[in-house]
Amino acid sequence: MGEIGLRERKKQRMYQAVSDIAIGLFLEKGFDAVSVAEVAAAAEISKPTLFRYFPTKEDLVLHRFADHETEPARLVAGRAAGQSVTGVLREHFLAGLERSDPVTGLSEAPEVLAFHRLLYGTPSLAARLHGYLERSEAALAEALGGDLDARLAAGQITAVQRVLAMENWRRMAGGETVAAVREDAVAAAERAFERLGRAGVGG
Repeated sequence: MGEIGLRERKKQRMYQAVSDIAIGLFLEKGFDAVSVAEVAAAAEISKPTLFRYFPTKEDLVLHRFADHETEPARLVAGRAAGQSVTGVLREHFLAGLERSDPVTGLSEAPEVLAFHRLLYGTPSLAARLHGYLERSEAALAEALGGDLDARLAAGQITAVQRVLAMENWRRMAGGETVAAVREDAVAAAERAFERLGRAGVGG
């Protein structure tokens, strides 16, 4: 068991290290200007090895979202008895705003702003991000029961979280500070999740 755990941790460190190297190169030169071979050389691994970890060039960037893909589904599945779906997701989003989690868009860290510019400014990455959101939505729908009502609820929740995060990112990219935006961001999230709750989204 210990050996399997160690092997898994080593693999995760490899994923993280290669992804970080790739993103550094993409930020420096532009996504389209850097080849997969260049990333492999910088990471000191072979190209076939790189593709074993990251099937596409875009995966080198989207790896940062891997842990978040099933997060809403895990939160809903693990919520306390009596806690509503919108309640647990609202609490989680507000906690993210409090700690300036990049996933909420409310981060003024230069490296986060640069990463988001890379992500949203590169068509192939933006398209892959859409796929990530679809998978996250599908996992949430499954956690809500998997029927049509569950899929509709998951779609509404995913859209709310995406729009809230994009509005925060838009203001950050425009040069505003976290201190200036946080109060509005919290109020917007409170309103959005309250409306979902009133509409009975998620049951």
